[in-house]
Amino acid sequence: MSDSVLADDALQERVESMLRACDAPLRTEFNLHAALSGQGLGEDVDRVYIAESDGGAQFAAQNSTFAFHIYRPCPVDNIDEFDVGDADSEGSATVAATLSELPNRGLDGVWENLVYSDDVKARLLHYIYTTMKFATLGIDQNVITCNRVVLLHGPPGTGKTSLCRALAQKLAIRFAGQYTHGKLIEINSHSLFSKWFSESGKLVHRLFELIGELVNDRSGFVVVLIDEIESLSKARGSVAAGVEPSDSIRVVNALLTELDKLKGHTNLLVMTTSNLSESIDSAFLDRVDIRQYIGLPGTEAVYRILRSCLEELMHVGLVLPRSVPSWASLHETFSEVGAALKELAEACTGISGRALRRLPVLAHARYLYASAQSSPAQWIDAMWKVHADMRRDAERESAM
Repeated sequence: MSDSVLADDALQERVESMLRACDAPLRTEFNLHAALSGQGLGEDVDRVYIAESDGGAQFAAQNSTFAFHIYRPCPVDNIDEFDVGDADSEGSATVAATLSELPNRGLDGVWENLVYSDDVKARLLHYIYTTMKFATLGIDQNVITCNRVVLLHGPPGTGKTSLCRALAQKLAIRFAGQYTHGKLIEINSHSLFSKWFSESGKLVHRLFELIGELVNDRSGFVVVLIDEIESLSKARGSVAAGVEPSDSIRVVNALLTELDKLKGHTNLLVMTTSNLSESIDSAFLDRVDIRQYIGLPGTEAVYRILRSCLEELMHVGLVLPRSVPSWASLHETFSEVGAALKELAEACTGISGRALRRLPVLAHARYLYASAQSSPAQWIDAMWKVHADMRRDAERESAM
């Protein structure tokens, strides 16, 4: 907790004692909430999250070595704005970016709730951690090139931006012993295009000058997130062919210049997202260390997302509490709820995670609004109906 007065060493000792006292195997990607109050830690600890393990999904606490990362999150509303450019006729300047403190309470839990079909989260975390470690070790970049630029690309609604924020939070926690504070700068790409011809490149320069001032403080860890990077780095070939306005080429040149200037700062990570990676300039892509495709969730991921929705609805009392089997245990024992949810997951495969997490809202609004509490089967049936409604709406739109 952010207001706990217990020293980190004492806190770590008490949490480790609690973990080693567990007789049952522990599992990764798991929050220990209930155990905290029983151990007298409820006043000092919000939660204990068990993250990656080299031993697999389950492990015995008695035979394990723990690496503890203790953090006190900053408030959600601790956000500043970066203004660049001159004020318009109404007296308001261009808000080019927002600045948040890391770790941030608003990002707590985002990492755990992002579900993908493979180990993309762990792979990205390890890749980025390695690039940052290479930088802090002072490896000669003339021998081993490392720009610390990441690109996540794929269709809309797959959680690319959320994954970037969650990674920034995760890294800020991991590097807490190395840096005194963390910053997340989220750039509004569209705001950097001025209505005045040739001003856009200058706006990019001004913004990165402000970022440079933050990065010059070597005691802080800075993550720059550029959403829809294709807006700032359109392929210059299309500009030369007259497909894009000529001001775009100035923006691309300005972006590449500023990225090269920041390359020497070891406390900086640049994360970018794109729905249209094929339109990104090749010179920018050449500066990317990690280019990761984030696709639509497969059946297993869809099941896990829908299961987490049902469990949250049970937590708040809208769904009667019932056991919903995990994907791994579906084939071990028969469960009517599990079988029905698996059938729904198979039908919903190919839908974005963003749309999947809207299903419970639409199910309640359209079919369950009159019930104070419903069974899991009723909720699954209502989500089936919403899915059918969505398919009919899509067919009507395609026929128009």
